[in-house]
Amino acid sequence: MKNFTNIPRAISVVVLLFLCAWCEGQEETSAAPMEKTEKEALYSTIQGFVGNWWNGSDLYPDPCGWTPIQGVSCDLFDGFWYVTALHIGPLEENSLDCAPEVEFRPDLFAFKRLKSLSFFSCFVSPSLHPVSLPADSWETLSSILESLEFRSNPGLTGQIPTGFGHLRNLQSLVLLENGLTGELPANIGNLTNLRRLVLSANGFKGQIPYSFGGLDKLLIVDLSKNSLSGPLPSTFGGLTSLLKLDLSSNQIEGKIPSEIGNLRNLTLLDLSRNNFTGGLTQSLEELCSLEELLLSNNPIGGDLSSVEWHRLQGLVILDLSNLGLTAGIPDSISGLKRLRFLGLNDNKLTGNLSPKLAAMPSVGAIYLNGNNLTGELKFSEGFYGKMGRRFGAWNNPNLCYPNGVGGSASHGPYGVRQCHQEVTLYGVDPDSKSSLGNGPNGSLNQNSQSMASLGFPVYGADVFGCLFLVPTSIMILLL
Repeated sequence: MKNFTNIPRAISVVVLLFLCAWCEGQEETSAAPMEKTEKEALYSTIQGFVGNWWNGSDLYPDPCGWTPIQGVSCDLFDGFWYVTALHIGPLEENSLDCAPEVEFRPDLFAFKRLKSLSFFSCFVSPSLHPVSLPADSWETLSSILESLEFRSNPGLTGQIPTGFGHLRNLQSLVLLENGLTGELPANIGNLTNLRRLVLSANGFKGQIPYSFGGLDKLLIVDLSKNSLSGPLPSTFGGLTSLLKLDLSSNQIEGKIPSEIGNLRNLTLLDLSRNNFTGGLTQSLEELCSLEELLLSNNPIGGDLSSVEWHRLQGLVILDLSNLGLTAGIPDSISGLKRLRFLGLNDNKLTGNLSPKLAAMPSVGAIYLNGNNLTGELKFSEGFYGKMGRRFGAWNNPNLCYPNGVGGSASHGPYGVRQCHQEVTLYGVDPDSKSSLGNGPNGSLNQNSQSMASLGFPVYGADVFGCLFLVPTSIMILLL
């Protein structure tokens, strides 16, 4: 039988050797020097944003080693530490906060390995201390910078510098909730490695450059909440990798280009709150990966039948409210098995509602209010109870639900009246055209009939032509 008594000792020796090698590597890493010019650039750059009181050489003598600076990341290259990421602003508990008066120092462009640069809530006073982006020197970062972000900086004013067009290695450009204005530089279309382009919630105006359509690696485009105008470039049909396109809350006009149907990977399309016209383009039905389609608050017009909705089986949210849509609601919408939200309110839709709408297995909210829908709602009381006010059918004057459904206020469709009961008047032939009241063709006045059928008093006329109030029960007995 073999002797295993020496195995634990052998394992211990291996572990000890590994730990010694690891400790030696750690000692070499922590002792690695930082290039002098790199360290000086770091201290000067940060001091420009946080204030002259900040003395980096005293506070952080080894900024990439045993005294790291919050928001600064480093990597080793050829035995030296270099800054690879610089994040300024109150992102974390110990982050460096910006001073009221800040400045972009030239040392910002002296970093040799900088991949990521971001500023969060750093420039906060557009009236007292407005700050503009440097116009020059961005080309010095052209081969290294991969991510550039400015978030929540209302004091960051002026235009996007054309120098941004030199950052050809950039993969993410985020300018979110700042005070930037002016037109979008067409040379951003040169940034062919971009995966994310977010320019939302600024004051940008003018047309969307056609060159943006050449950024075929883009996954996310968000230009929402600006004052952009003009048409949506047809070149956007070339963004075939796109997953999210948000152009909401602008002034973009014209027809939705048919080329939009080329975006087969798109999961979100938000064109709401613009000035699109010309009806719904049929190419929308080609967006086979679409989960959210939001077109609300546009004067688009047309009708719903121009799109075969059942082809969009991935849809979860469909908001087509306030588009000026006419005609009826096609049955194909009820074939959307994953749909949770349907917004068709505030249009000019007509016709009856199919009971199939209530049978959609995932639906949690349907808004049809503010249309001209007619007839009886043929949904179950259980459906009304489940949906509550998330089923919106009010402000459809000729829509009603039958008696016996929704007996309690909590289980009926909110804001919809019950359908009128048929009232047979004793001794009167239903086909008779004898004159009873002031209605046309000898029939009862329509409003009087409606009121009588609900059991409310009606107005009649006596032989002297004076109006008087007659309870319904007495009116029927008199007749």
